Amino acid sequence: MMKNTIDTTLSLFLIFGFALILNSCSTPSKEKDTEIQKTVYASDVIPFFDHWNLILGDGANAGIANNFAHPDFFYTAQDTGADSAQHWIVFKAPNAGDTHGTSNNTRTELAQLKKWTPMTDAKMTATVKVMNVSATGDARVAASHAVVIGQIHSADGHENEPLKIFYKKFPGHSKGSVFWHYEINTAGDDNSGRWDYSTAVWGYDFSTVGSDENTYPEEPEDGIALGEELSYEIEVKDGMMNLKFTSAGHETKTFTKNLIESEYTTTADIPEQTQKLFVPIGQDGVERENAYAEEGLFFKLGSYNQTNGKSPEVNRNWCSGAETHGGDIQKQYEDGNYAEVWLKEATIEVSDAAVSNKGYFTKND
Repeated sequence: MMKNTIDTTLSLFLIFGFALILNSCSTPSKEKDTEIQKTVYASDVIPFFDHWNLILGDGANAGIANNFAHPDFFYTAQDTGADSAQHWIVFKAPNAGDTHGTSNNTRTELAQLKKWTPMTDAKMTATVKVMNVSATGDARVAASHAVVIGQIHSADGHENEPLKIFYKKFPGHSKGSVFWHYEINTAGDDNSGRWDYSTAVWGYDFSTVGSDENTYPEEPEDGIALGEELSYEIEVKDGMMNLKFTSAGHETKTFTKNLIESEYTTTADIPEQTQKLFVPIGQDGVERENAYAEEGLFFKLGSYNQTNGKSPEVNRNWCSGAETHGGDIQKQYEDGNYAEVWLKEATIEVSDAAVSNKGYFTKND
């Protein structure tokens, strides 16, 4: 009898001890699983979202994007290269969907809340890589296969754009082009004559297009590939805009543009590039003498898709005739008809003299 009692006690002790061992082993695993599944937000990668409003690729205003993600448009992803621990912020925008304001194009883009004048000290830097541009679009249309990855926008007057930084890659090419635009601040009340002047950084500028709908120019020798990192620095001081572009293995490029004194005040000043691209479609305006002086400006950053489904007959520079699947976003994502930009690092600095604003973001482009 005593032996049976001892055997029973010993068995219970062993079972209880084994259960404790199992429990002690399983607890860290659960904690580890919880840690793996924790969402890494964009604001964990770059803690500066108090300065921005976020517009999504379906036209929605997400506001200040702290601890925010959207699976279709705005989230984080880990680097697929050597630094696999690095998280990037993903901005994704289809060729078509509900757009924000009066724009023809979708965007997942940050718009700075505080506005400032060209006489303010203002600076923005960003390190990005473009992961996709639209697979379709009329090659004769300059905006086809392009995305804007950074901007300065005016908040006043015509609300034009003294700076847009583009990436563009034709189908079948391994390398694309980086270029930047200055849009004139059109003289007078009618803004229909506004036009952009494009300057190449690496590869081509905006004016290099295909000879027909599906025929592309030669691949640029000094271009940037999808997934290749590049950095830009925009600094405005005393009315001058200074730009710097860097990328490993490429020549560093710098540019300067006067934002308060125009060089395009008469029709004789309209450059040859504009004569080729914009004048034939009726965009032949001139700029006010003081350009963007005293206007409120603000930075923008993200993926502003320049490819859309509108007919090239409407506008041969901006209407791409690309595939949109009737606005079905998932179908566009499935066959490459979207723009995707990844952001690793960014900074913003604006002097105290800047003009504050109550959550302003552009209603136009």
